[in-house]
Amino acid sequence: MELATLKDAFDRASKKQKFSSSLNQELINRAENELEQALKKIQSADADSDFFNLRVILKELGNKLNEMSPINQVEGSQKELNVALSKFTKAIEKNFIPDISKAYGNMNFDVRTVNLILANHFYRQGLFDLGDCFVQEASEPDTASLKLPFLNMYNILETMRSRDLGPALEWAAAHSAHLMSDGSSLELKLHRLQFLDILHRGDKSEALRYARTYLAPFASLHKVEIQKLMACLLWAGRLDQSPYAEFMSPMQWDRMIEEVSQQFCSVLGQSHESPLGVAVTAGVQGLPTLLKLASVMAAKKQEWLSMKQLPVPVELGRDLQFHSIFVCPVLREQGSDENPPMLMPCGHVLSKQSIVKLSKSSTRPFKCPYCPLEATFSQCKQLHF
Repeated sequence: MELATLKDAFDRASKKQKFSSSLNQELINRAENELEQALKKIQSADADSDFFNLRVILKELGNKLNEMSPINQVEGSQKELNVALSKFTKAIEKNFIPDISKAYGNMNFDVRTVNLILANHFYRQGLFDLGDCFVQEASEPDTASLKLPFLNMYNILETMRSRDLGPALEWAAAHSAHLMSDGSSLELKLHRLQFLDILHRGDKSEALRYARTYLAPFASLHKVEIQKLMACLLWAGRLDQSPYAEFMSPMQWDRMIEEVSQQFCSVLGQSHESPLGVAVTAGVQGLPTLLKLASVMAAKKQEWLSMKQLPVPVELGRDLQFHSIFVCPVLREQGSDENPPMLMPCGHVLSKQSIVKLSKSSTRPFKCPYCPLEATFSQCKQLHF
């Protein structure tokens, strides 16, 4: 399924539709304007010559409408639109493959695992009623452990949207060690937001007490940040007019809500994005390539599902590139724990198996296949991706 071809055909049809709609509206407006002017002339006509004036006005109106030829213009634009729609329909029929079963193999899925994946997806998206309904109809017991963490998370996020940081601060304090190990300054950012909120209300003394209690412990690691917050005390009640006005931007709250959501998932040991959503997105992007590969292999009477790896690369967007994958340029095999990538002194990288075959000995030097330099096996260092 060539998505680029379909998109081009859709764009052309959409452009024609917008042009046709704009032209039709313009004709309607012009005709309406001529009718309103004719009506005004009729209403202001002299009573002694009503019949004569009425004939003249109506004749003039008819001539102007004929000059506009609205029917011909509408028919012309509609004809062009129909041609574009017809081409788009043919492009869909030509490229759309209704049977996508060729793109995947026959796999045995564990029903319970699939059900738990779906339930987890609903709960992490905040669709708790839908998740409960699905769990009940799937007759899956013991799913409370899936629901409760995300229920807690959404309760915290909801209170943050109401400008209440209490639950978020309690959660951050309870998981302070984990946040610090991840290099996150979430707890400080939450205290900063609370400090600025107090200061924005004009309570300078309360803001100072809050800073001494909750911001002081972070001073050694975030000296510059704390200095800026202390300078904000000079602008109590009018921060929006200060050099630190960006601290009061509504975007600060939106960013904190997003960061709390990310860190909450990190503490749970889960990704911020739904694994099911990511898998479906990747499958949709890779589907055209897989369908084309299946057709080519079928024509050659070969079965690609039995291959250990795909014979062609499947291009996915940058959002779906989570880690680097090393493929040895000599053996054309993907790196693994047993066959890791090795850095040679010359800067080229080969797999461990390639270097073992080239060296034939741990002390015997061998020539790099990509440059004239030589190296020994002991001089090569393992790379970690």
